[in-house]
Amino acid sequence: MRWADLTSGAREAPEPLEGNVIATVVAGTAVWAVLFLIQVPFHGRLADDGRGNWLWICLTGFGLGLFGLWYSRRREAALRAAARRESGAPADGPSPEGRGPAGTD
Repeated sequence: MRWADLTSGAREAPEPLEGNVIATVVAGTAVWAVLFLIQVPFHGRLADDGRGNWLWICLTGFGLGLFGLWYSRRREAALRAAARRESGAPADGPSPEGRGPAGTD
């Protein structure tokens, strides 16, 4: 298969996979945190071997995981709100005027 076959539109793109994104991000973030904590006692030894950046890579992975968790939760909330709007159900949050939950003004 050539690259042109993939980009010309001759082949239909597969549907995106939808799963429990929040659980996946939490699991990945937890792995980075555990790896960081495991390496803390060995930081001096790792630095002597030229691998001192491993500790900071794990910390960065944990930080990016926290960002990913924040982003994923906001995305899930936006998708739920869009689905609610499409179905015509009232929103749970404040109304655009800010006077209370929608539908109770």
